[in-house]
Amino acid sequence: MSLALVQARAAVGIDAPRVDVEVHLGGGLPSLSIVGLPNTAVREARDRVRGALTTSGFDFPRRRITVNLAPADLPKDGARFDLAIALGILVASGQLPRERLDNTVFCAELALSGGLRPVSGTLPVALRCAADGESLVVAGTNGAEAALAGGEVYGGNHLVDVCRHLTAERPLPAARPDPPLNPCQQPDLRDVISQSHARRALEIAAAGGHSLLLSGPPGSGKSLMAARLPGLLPLMTDAEAMESASLHSIARGRFDPRDWGQRPFRSPHHSASPRALTGGGARPRPGEISLAHHGVLFLDELPEFPREALEALREPLETAEISISRSGAQIRFPARFQLVAAMNPCPCGYYGEADHDCRCTPQQVRHYSNRISGPLLDRIDLQVNVPRLTAAELDEAEESEPTATVATRVQAARERQIERDGCAATHLPVSVMRRNARLDPAGQALMKHAAQRFVMSARGWHRCWRIARTIADLEGTTAIREYHVSEALSYRERVRSGHPRTS
Repeated sequence: MSLALVQARAAVGIDAPRVDVEVHLGGGLPSLSIVGLPNTAVREARDRVRGALTTSGFDFPRRRITVNLAPADLPKDGARFDLAIALGILVASGQLPRERLDNTVFCAELALSGGLRPVSGTLPVALRCAADGESLVVAGTNGAEAALAGGEVYGGNHLVDVCRHLTAERPLPAARPDPPLNPCQQPDLRDVISQSHARRALEIAAAGGHSLLLSGPPGSGKSLMAARLPGLLPLMTDAEAMESASLHSIARGRFDPRDWGQRPFRSPHHSASPRALTGGGARPRPGEISLAHHGVLFLDELPEFPREALEALREPLETAEISISRSGAQIRFPARFQLVAAMNPCPCGYYGEADHDCRCTPQQVRHYSNRISGPLLDRIDLQVNVPRLTAAELDEAEESEPTATVATRVQAARERQIERDGCAATHLPVSVMRRNARLDPAGQALMKHAAQRFVMSARGWHRCWRIARTIADLEGTTAIREYHVSEALSYRERVRSGHPRTS
């Protein structure tokens, strides 16, 4: 028979839909055509496949070869179909038996020498194959990554090796994931001298997954504290680690299995474009907010980011995903990141400092702080001013708690939240808050008074409520009392026109 069917997988966001590679050998002038919405890289497979087959010792059929990538309305890109096309030609021409192709997916690029090269997004492909009970054959360098999905995965280094595997002459070894690295030594919170108010805010942010804004003059320790947040966060679950690894597999070409289970810490430069933060492109790829999924996105010098880039964060902060629309499709990437931002009070950084002269005019100060819109600020749970320490305070400061001690409290608080509500406090739905996060009468009265006095929005009210829930969980109490609400309100500070005010 001059018709063969080989299974492959496309890449659409973090999904990997099935693609049937149909190869037909017919009469007419010798040619190789590929149909089914292929992009340039897919169309160029005809030259790679021809070179790989001939250099590997196989006969390239001198017939009219038609390759159909079905479904035809699904865009195909990349070189991931090379191996499947080559095998389809071998089966259709009778050089390879078709029996071992059933229920097996092939995903690799071909070199002209017949060698197998890795492709991006292998982990999402392996996840779909494992879910559907399919075997997967990939390039050897993708084997350890694909094996993280737990399915039947084989890694080969050459087209001949794959053919010998399919004929049972020399089966490929099953791929195994590389052992994870020992947890990297995180910066210790003990390095943060004094700053008890900001340290406490950092602990609350870690326990409840809350977003955090640190504002203060240069050298006050804002970036120092932000870098220590990943070490305070609870350990990743297997599901969280798999989602994070899949996104990095798509964005970076492949995921290093030795990084398994490490929470991402992304710190893009303030010159980053909106597309760099949110993702996109002609072939959509995850941006920084998706690469920080289940981790931390740190934006230093927040007002220096382009206004358009900052405003693009508003929706993902609420929905925990980003939708990228193109004329051909709409792709969604998860983006459940924890935002930590740092800023100075003014362009020179010394507004309000008693022992430093501020060189900025009032108009410059207002313009600088107004670069951050009210709607974005309203979505940041904890907003804390970090003062500069004097030489005397630095000299007299006592040793701070280490990361391990604080992380133990954070882990216990997060476990209470997961056991009671099924999620971290920052993601707690309002309906569940009314049932599991009731305020005592004094706390309710204080919240109402603060909302009226400071014209608090409904979003600000609920975020303050969630912070109070986290504070009570850190204390190990079920009831949310007045002093929990009072502390939560103290972290709802805003820097507008250079002046902090509670909202």
